[in-house]
Amino acid sequence: MSASSSSLLPDLPVFRGLKPEARSVLAAAPRRRFRRGQTLWSADTDAQGLAVVLDGSVRVVRAPRGRQYGVHTEGPGGTLGEVPFFAGGRYPATAIATAPTTCLWLDRATVARAVVADPEVAFRWLERLAVRVRALVARLDEQTAETVEQRLASYVLARQAEAKGAPFTLGGTQAEAAEDLGTVREVLVRTLRLFRERGLLDSPSRGRFVVRDRERLTRIASI
Repeated sequence: MSASSSSLLPDLPVFRGLKPEARSVLAAAPRRRFRRGQTLWSADTDAQGLAVVLDGSVRVVRAPRGRQYGVHTEGPGGTLGEVPFFAGGRYPATAIATAPTTCLWLDRATVARAVVADPEVAFRWLERLAVRVRALVARLDEQTAETVEQRLASYVLARQAEAKGAPFTLGGTQAEAAEDLGTVREVLVRTLRLFRERGLLDSPSRGRFVVRDRERLTRIASI
């Protein structure tokens, strides 16, 4: 396997700076493509590998007692399936492509060879896990200590920042946004309507929003 094959890997932070030998090992792994809405795997099924998102987007969800909520969403460079891959057991959540998506699919032998070629590979996965744990802890704090209005205000301000002032969407369906906020669609719709009635938000077209009073939204988010 030639080092030149490492060029087949996209320039993503998870691969950047790795030794050519490690990149070549990873680049030789199979790629799997998924349609929007297609399930990569379901919760409580046997783990089949570790996935790296090369392009597209994957949403990870759980549905205890029938109520689904979002755990995290991964775009290019995101990693999926680490828990059963490293700790054994089954997938703890369901992974669904939210856009046409390509994933690099790694088995244990491939990851082991890559780590031998460059131990930094192991630290990259540990870093990804640490960042995700930190984000999940922060989300837990938000959902236990903040109201839906506070969480929605923070969510809307973040979406506005990503859109750089242009009209923005909620980043998915209303049901998905509600799951991310730890609530249900009906409550999200009601709170969005309340924000519009208060002059905090406007909706110039279906599914798109603009912030009308950033100062008041910021106050609500920080109460």
